Order: sequence, then structure tokens, then C-alpha cells
Amino acid sequence: MDNFNFCSPTEFVFGKDRENECGDLVKKYGGTKVLIHYGSGSAERSGLLSRVEKSLEEKGIGYVKLGGVKPNPRDTLIYEGIELCRKENVDFILSVGGGSCIDSAKGIAIGVLYDGDFWDFYGTGKPVEKALPIGTVLTIAAAGSEGSGASVVTKEDGMLKRDTGSDLLRPKFSVLNPALTQTLPAYQTACGATDIMAHVFERYFTNTKEVEITDRLCEAVLLTMIKETPRAIREPQNYEARANIMWAGTVAHNDIVGVGRSQDWNSHGIEHELSGLYDCAHGAGLAVIMPAWMEFVYKHDIMRFAQMAVRIWGCEMNFHNPEETALQGIRCFRSFLHDIGMPINFEELGAKAEDIPVLVEKFGIKDGKTGGFVALTADDVTKIYTIAANATL
Repeated sequence: MDNFNFCSPTEFVFGKDRENECGDLVKKYGGTKVLIHYGSGSAERSGLLSRVEKSLEEKGIGYVKLGGVKPNPRDTLIYEGIELCRKENVDFILSVGGGSCIDSAKGIAIGVLYDGDFWDFYGTGKPVEKALPIGTVLTIAAAGSEGSGASVVTKEDGMLKRDTGSDLLRPKFSVLNPALTQTLPAYQTACGATDIMAHVFERYFTNTKEVEITDRLCEAVLLTMIKETPRAIREPQNYEARANIMWAGTVAHNDIVGVGRSQDWNSHGIEHELSGLYDCAHGAGLAVIMPAWMEFVYKHDIMRFAQMAVRIWGCEMNFHNPEETALQGIRCFRSFLHDIGMPINFEELGAKAEDIPVLVEKFGIKDGKTGGFVALTADDVTKIYTIAANATL
């Protein structure tokens, strides 16, 4: 196991009706004027926004609102939010929505206190030195942004999807009410579940040896998703299934399952170009890319893939031919994604094989290679996109 520092300062406020405590929570963390940042009209129509506003009003906390966050959140709205916060002397940002809302809020939080362009921090490695405090009311279990320091946004000029990360961007608090996810359509539920599983797999495939504790934690989260995702799709009002998925989403990405081990993240980077170019759901893109990436890299550590097959998918270990076990596990993963309604190839996603050179160019390869588990060249990325384009069960 590698040396590590781990800091997860977010206060998680979990359970039914906990959004009614937002006023107390904002006050606890020093907020006096809030930007409520949200997505579509569903937060208004459901009454969630009204409940959040009431809780702030009861504690004498002023607020302004900025809605309109889209999936794959855009830089244009972030610039608008930065300007609004400065004009209104906002000192706390409250995201009401899913990962896109939270990631957009993080971009605003950086930009308000920065003299330059907030985009300077995305895809560059430039460290974040200051940010406004953030709170969240989560409505979709998926991105894990409610417990992480990561943010992924899209620059509309060129549709470039890039990320940044800092512990300064970890929310001060996150309200997790599983009941808020019970109205999600099956497709969104499945997209979220795929993203959660991908966050774990990005950590599971590691070159670090002797990491049994985090291996087992990863496997526990994945087994939970395999059990609960079909149940939530069959029974969308099942609170317990939704609760297990919501907490799994947080645990999958606050890095408790990733400490002390090298991580990969190539699948996310490769997928970002798909959702950037086609504006598809991130989880759907991952459903196409991650099994393709697995097929390309599995020979780097056949026994780790065989371990996945046995421990996670219940495959029988073939000690005479571990490669067959490894491949069986990858097939099980792709089949599971298909069964929950996810696309498994370019055609089902709405992508085009002829765009692969564009995707590879947009992805960019610095210094010839990129990646943690297996360092990939531009040619390797082309091959992964090609596997993804032509995948079948």
C-alpha cells in the first residue's frame, strides 16, 4: 500500500426531509448570502426549491437564484454565476441538483475569488488556492461530486470537457435524501449507476500491490450496485434501494476506496470526449467505453481481471486458463450494463465511428502517453474507441 493523506471534511446529512435543514447548515458554515444554483424546472415543480428557500428564510439568510444548469455543465452559465455572485456579495453557494449542478457551482466558487478566467484551472493542473464554500442538496446519485473535490465542466467554444480538483472544492455539507431520487426515469437511474461503478473501477484497476482492504471496499460497493440498480429500476419508489445507491455514489468518489493505491482514469478521459462532442449522458458514454478499455488492457494484469470476475461477477476461476476467466468478467460487466438499459456501442449511443480521429485529437496525449494502470498512446486510444464502436454481447 502506498503512503497517503486523506481528508473528507464534508458533513453528510442523510435521510428523508433533511433538505429542510439547509438554513441551519448554511448558517453553521458561515453563509450569510447564498446563491441557489440549480438545473431544470423539476426542482421548482417538485417543491424542493421552495422548501430550501423557506429553510433559508427562517434563518434570516438572504439568497439569489441561478437555474439552467445542463448535463455536461457549460462555462457560459458559470461566467454568469460568477458575475451574479460578485454583484450580490454572495458568500456561500448552495447547489440543488445532481453532479452537473455541483460541478458548475464549484466552477463559480473558484471564479468569484479569482482575478483571471476560472477556466485557467480546468485541464491544466493549476492548483486552486481559494474558493467560496459550497453546500449541496443532491437529487441524482451518480457523479459523487457531493463528496469529492472534483469538478468537470464543458467549454462551449469547441465543446471541450475538462476537469479540476482540490480539497477546497469539497462541499461543507451535502444533504442526501434518497426520496428525491424516486422520480428519476429508469434511464437516468441506470446512467447514474454506471457512473458510480466506473468511479470504483477507475480505482480498482491499480498497479499497487497488497491493497486488500480497498480491494474489498471497492468490491462491496460494486456488489451493492449490482444488487440495487435492477431493484431501483423495477421498483422506482423503493426507498431502501435508492438509499443504498445514493450512499454508494458518495463512497465511490470521496476516495475512501482509492487511498493508498495508484488509480487510472483513462476511461473517464476517453469518455469525456464522447459526451463533449455528442452531448450524451456521461454514464451512457462510460457504459460504452469502460468495457472496451478493459478488453484493451486486461493482459497487463490478467489476474486482477480474473479477481474481478470471481469476486464481483461470481465467475468460476479457471486456474488452467485465467485469461478466459478475465474475459468472462468483462463480458458479465457489459451484459449487466445492457440489462439495465445502457448502450454498449457507438450506434446505440448515437456516436459515429468516422469521428474517432476527432475524438482522439480532442482527447490529446501529452508527452506521448497518458494513464495510470496502462499508459496509452494516441494509437491505443484509437483502438479503444474502435472496440467501443463495434462492441456486441
